[in-house]
Amino acid sequence: MHYLFQQRILSLLLITTSASCAVLCNKKNGSDPPPTNKCIYLGVDTCNQSNKTTITLDVNSEQQTIHSFGASDCWTTKFFGKWADIQKRNQIADLLFSMDTTADGAPKGIGLSLWRFNIGGGSFEQGDTSGITTDWRREECFMNADGSYNWSKQSGQQWFLQAAKQRGVKYTLGFSLTPPVFMTQNGKAFNGTTGTTMNIQNGKMDAYATYLADVTKHFQFDYLSPVNEPQWSWGSGTSASQEGTQASNNEIASLVKLIGPKLSGTPYKVVVGEAGQLNFLYTNNTDGRGDQINQFFSSSSSNYIGNTTNVEHAISGHSYFTTCPDDNMISIRQQVAGKINQVDPSLQYWQSEFGILNNICNTWNGSPRSTNIDYGLYVARVLHHDLAIGNAASWQWWLAVSPYNYSDALVYINDPAGNINVDGCKQDGIILDSKQLWCFGNYARFIRPGMKRIALTVQGITDPVIAASSLMVSAYKDEANKKIVVVLINPKTDDRTIQLSGLTIAGNVMNSYTTDGTYNLKKSVVSTDNVRIPAKSVVTLTGSYQ
Repeated sequence: MHYLFQQRILSLLLITTSASCAVLCNKKNGSDPPPTNKCIYLGVDTCNQSNKTTITLDVNSEQQTIHSFGASDCWTTKFFGKWADIQKRNQIADLLFSMDTTADGAPKGIGLSLWRFNIGGGSFEQGDTSGITTDWRREECFMNADGSYNWSKQSGQQWFLQAAKQRGVKYTLGFSLTPPVFMTQNGKAFNGTTGTTMNIQNGKMDAYATYLADVTKHFQFDYLSPVNEPQWSWGSGTSASQEGTQASNNEIASLVKLIGPKLSGTPYKVVVGEAGQLNFLYTNNTDGRGDQINQFFSSSSSNYIGNTTNVEHAISGHSYFTTCPDDNMISIRQQVAGKINQVDPSLQYWQSEFGILNNICNTWNGSPRSTNIDYGLYVARVLHHDLAIGNAASWQWWLAVSPYNYSDALVYINDPAGNINVDGCKQDGIILDSKQLWCFGNYARFIRPGMKRIALTVQGITDPVIAASSLMVSAYKDEANKKIVVVLINPKTDDRTIQLSGLTIAGNVMNSYTTDGTYNLKKSVVSTDNVRIPAKSVVTLTGSYQ
């Protein structure tokens, strides 16, 4: 349909709908609300126009530049990436990476722009003697004990890495949880102590740096993260649930200073932090593993790496255990942003791992698996605060795909009979989506690398704590192409009606993509003067501005 004709039809429909609803709306009295369900067309609620909330966008007030939205392959793609049914593998990859659309205009996938690849430590080859309790959480190692390489290892993960690249994912990141087992002190891929130091043999740090640099160059990872959650203890004695090691800030800095020169002359960058909890970025340094913003990026620090070659000017941390209640979530992210502004305002903050773990304020829980809209809204709530309060440039999820009876994945796999049966999924299974996936997609699919977050005001809401329980809004622009993206989260059980102001939107209409209890990124066309945000939904508006 010709664009101008389309807009004429839309205008006539809106006028007609408003007129036909006028009588119904005028029937409102002290006890009878207007039947708004009969007065909605193309996102316009003509009975609630007097109750519209105005959102004023300030396109000239730029905040952070968005780098990426990502997720990790841990640990399940080792099996799923080797399924005999290639169509099912592609179905999973499309849900995560695709930027294509279905026949009705809805996105086929969430279009991740970063993919995290776990560089294994060799526990898989050790089998049960690894001490890691399940083979789902053991990983192969590309290096053999004699120093030679076997690049055919981790073939399932390699399949998903290539699938991501084929679908246009802009960035890849390799991350390591442990040195190879033949470099560790205890011969295991986990620390097994309550200490604070890295599980590595004396004199092996340079060999570990060489290994990580070689893997990065072989797979052409855009980024390398050499240490993950160094503040936690990994394993106890002779057993552990996964690979991992503690590490001090001094050890991390030493490792980075060895890796950086080995990547010299390449475009690949080291990114550091991966703090197990956000407050480790700005405080809690009593054991030499906290205050990482200052430790790594203050030029007066003995652990300063800001001038090390091939180090990305970014600090990363994980949003676990800092998301409730709302005032606590907001305060912690304000302190992250404040510390960065104090140490180096040009430093990027990456939220590099998040999933739904344990009991969260008696409202959400990792177990059992929950994939409904309440859990999708929770993910969107965390996303909003990391972006709009913490100024995160990158936001990355933990498990992309999982067979577990747990809530920390985007895509889920049941066994071929449809049951939650972890070991029954190794060779085949049924693929399930989740509201976590699609609510994440309200951000990842539309806010593309290089876009800038812009300032805005929401009529009647100035306190972010109030916004967290009523209406959360953030906006982003692509200045070169004059594109605008607005993401709105309505956690309430009644609809909201909003109008946009502050800039001229082409045609006064935008595409709207709604995720709620019924729909996943459902596409419609709305007028910017009157946009309905359904109850318990995330809505993304996209359009062009002048």
